[in-house]
Amino acid sequence: MTYARARSRGTNGEANKLYPEDCAVHDWYRFVLSFPPHLVRSYLQRFEVNNHHTVLDPFCGTGTTLVECKKLGIPSVGIEANPVAHFASQVKTDWSPDSDGLFEHASYIAKEAKAELEADGIDDTPLFFDNSGRHATLRTLPPESFKLLLTDSISPLPLHKMLVLLDHIQRNRDERYYRHELLVLAKCLIVSASNLHFGPEVGVGTIKPDAPVISPWLAGIRDISHDLHTIRSDEETPASAYCADARRISETIEPNSIDAVITSPPYPNEKDYTRTTRLEAVLLGFIHNRAELQSMKKKLVRSNTRTVYKTDDDDQWISKDPEIQRIADAIESRRIQLGKTSGFERQYARVTKLYFGGMARHLAALRPVLRPGARLAYVVGDQASYLQVMIKTGQLLGSIAESLGYELTGIDLFRTRIATATKQQLREEVVVLRWPGPKIESHSSRALQSISIRDLQQRKLVETD
Repeated sequence: MTYARARSRGTNGEANKLYPEDCAVHDWYRFVLSFPPHLVRSYLQRFEVNNHHTVLDPFCGTGTTLVECKKLGIPSVGIEANPVAHFASQVKTDWSPDSDGLFEHASYIAKEAKAELEADGIDDTPLFFDNSGRHATLRTLPPESFKLLLTDSISPLPLHKMLVLLDHIQRNRDERYYRHELLVLAKCLIVSASNLHFGPEVGVGTIKPDAPVISPWLAGIRDISHDLHTIRSDEETPASAYCADARRISETIEPNSIDAVITSPPYPNEKDYTRTTRLEAVLLGFIHNRAELQSMKKKLVRSNTRTVYKTDDDDQWISKDPEIQRIADAIESRRIQLGKTSGFERQYARVTKLYFGGMARHLAALRPVLRPGARLAYVVGDQASYLQVMIKTGQLLGSIAESLGYELTGIDLFRTRIATATKQQLREEVVVLRWPGPKIESHSSRALQSISIRDLQQRKLVETD
């Protein structure tokens, strides 16, 4: 996983990168698609949020909003359906471990794991030691779990080393340090041991027959220990993360409790966000088989064809929106014109409607937890992934929000990026909303709510592909 850091500020290319002074805690583990802490700070200041308010990130990912709020002494809460990202958010907002105790405990684990590897003739410094000889039988994952990984995600020897280290972390489990030790393992798994690359889609890059494991893990522990030593004064600021569905948010968050929302939901495209963390999810035991993977996917807003199910009904939330229907029809017409017939391509038009329907359902469910006057910022991007038909995500999301009683106060340009296929510039924007409080709803708002959420939840979901 690439952890991009900004070299110069004010430029479009550096706008989405991590500033050096922001690395503490944020750099413990990050999504490749994480938005930057400085963007969160900007909207906290604009919304005049202080320690008497509570901030929500309903798509909190690896906790950028939560961590930044905690650094500033602002209470926060997050929702995330991906269990690896949710775990990262929980750990990154837990500053309770003793910094020296964490490093001492991890050092003991590293020593024990290294001794086991050396007893089997395996050294953790492959640049200086030839591990190509015969070894004891290498550890691996159960077949059902291994099938979930991208082919060649990790080579056998680095996987063996990782499993040995994981075993020693579990054998010497200390609840004060256990989760932080696992989070560093997850980061090292991707950065040091795996064959994966991110650009921003996940794929397999150069195959590494061997890679160091224990030494980079202990270096990561040292970084966390240093950060804990410097940020301890902010430990008491409350921050919570829940593993839940953002479309059912009122089941998790207290009514009338949120003053501001700063978030970046998934965009409508062909990126399967569950693949980004698949290796960590399997190795750490968050998912063990395809059924558990599907169960996780069902909690996500449908943003790509690999998370679409036959009885999904979120599209009915936007069935009367003429612009979304026009875009879906244009995608389907272009598919037919180009003769595209694969199962995924046939779903392009439908997933577009499901995505915006899911976001409408989310915004509807969000209203009861907001205090009157709450301010909201949604970072979204235009897309042309579906047969190069332009989708103005920010404009459409703003229109949906207005139909649900929100006030659209602006759409700010965050940055532009180049589309991979067409090389055209796409806008990445911040949709800025205000919740005025309950009022008599418009006809269009009542139409959106005509679908019973309970009925949707009770229907059995079956994956299409």
